[in-house]
Amino acid sequence: MIVKESIKLDPGLYFVATPIGAARDITLRAMDVLRDADILVAEDTRTLRKLMDIHSISLKGRKIISYNDHNGTSKRPFIISEIALGKSVSYSSEAGSPLVADPGYQLGREVSESGYRVVTVPGACAVIAALTVSGLPTNQFFYAGFLPNSKSARQKFLTLVENIPGTLVFYESPKRLNKALIDMLFILGPERPVVIARELTKKFEETIRSTLGEINEKIEGRAIKGEIVILIGKKPETVFNLEDLHKILLVELSENSLKDTVLKVAMRTGVARSLVYKAALEINNISRVS
Repeated sequence: MIVKESIKLDPGLYFVATPIGAARDITLRAMDVLRDADILVAEDTRTLRKLMDIHSISLKGRKIISYNDHNGTSKRPFIISEIALGKSVSYSSEAGSPLVADPGYQLGREVSESGYRVVTVPGACAVIAALTVSGLPTNQFFYAGFLPNSKSARQKFLTLVENIPGTLVFYESPKRLNKALIDMLFILGPERPVVIARELTKKFEETIRSTLGEINEKIEGRAIKGEIVILIGKKPETVFNLEDLHKILLVELSENSLKDTVLKVAMRTGVARSLVYKAALEINNISRVS
């Protein structure tokens, strides 16, 4: 290990990325900042303390201050006041890069708006790690965080992101994985590629590749555990004859509501739901006039 002498860090807030699994995935610069910062702040104080112990980074009498969604409002004024006094503050999320599925955003914004320096100490990030092993296009991607808890909110959110021209990246808990995949199939369609990346950089790391139409069969009977990232490939380009689309819509509209028809036909044909809706609306309007 390369050990540098302690240095005086410039005043400011240092966002320090930490490993998402393997403790050795910490950077040398992150270790320097954790060693030299005047004040240590963490989303999970126990996790940071354990990481520092592993790498023999002394607290040197410093206490690790807890900062999370519940106490952030009360902690931010103190942190900013310490920076104003010339102190350096290190902030680390529970794992990975701060601000990604992490409460540090508001802290960074208020420090910046107060005129003080915000510094990134980059490192591990589950989003990037999952993209790296997924085999899906990475030139354009959209990180969507955790899906909503309720079915209706989840489906509504998926509707908002379904036509984004790139790989979609979600975090999900093992308990909600199956429900999320069912809603993804319903809204996004069976042809889209899906990758489940779990326990990245850990002992039981696994990457499961399939399509939304086949993934549930592939993992049926398995208890998928651990930290999970779901990646959805870009919507495949579909060439579909407009006349054939109208024929299908005429049949479905005679038996179903407009909403149900659009969902069914979009899933069946792979045509964007917005285009199916527009065509169905035109047919409905013509029917009313005639």
